Amino acid sequence: MASKPQHIDIHNRKASFEYIILDKYSCGIVLAGSEIKSIRENGCSINEAYCYFRSDELFVKSMNIPIYEKATINNHDPMSVRKLLLKKRELERIQTKVKERGVTIIPLRVFTSERGYLKMEIGLCRGKKSFDKRDSIKEKDNKRELDRVMKKYR
Repeated sequence: MASKPQHIDIHNRKASFEYIILDKYSCGIVLAGSEIKSIRENGCSINEAYCYFRSDELFVKSMNIPIYEKATINNHDPMSVRKLLLKKRELERIQTKVKERGVTIIPLRVFTSERGYLKMEIGLCRGKKSFDKRDSIKEKDNKRELDRVMKKYR
């Protein structure tokens, strides 16, 4: 009997603090078998990862997938460049927006779809200035304080 695929949801928490997210896309990732097993067992790190175009194809770099201990000697490279799968129209739309000054592509989260496939959510982002970051911190503190007060009166 086949077991239900494990639910994976890994977020890049630093992205929303460092960048203003303009647009989001969901895409597939080309991975080896040992990479899938390693993500399901150990997870992965996308905090330092970024995406770039090479000959009209989108790739993610600096995504750290730990080595799968139970694999043979043909194990994967933890920091290798991985191809992202999007429709051609979406790739063209993203590529035109990236040509604008200051827009970059950042992985926001890695998750499993309803069908059990591993997907990545990427965002078209623009870097925040230091005063924007201070505003984000103030908003977060105000929300936390409001939640604390509301919890008292429940």
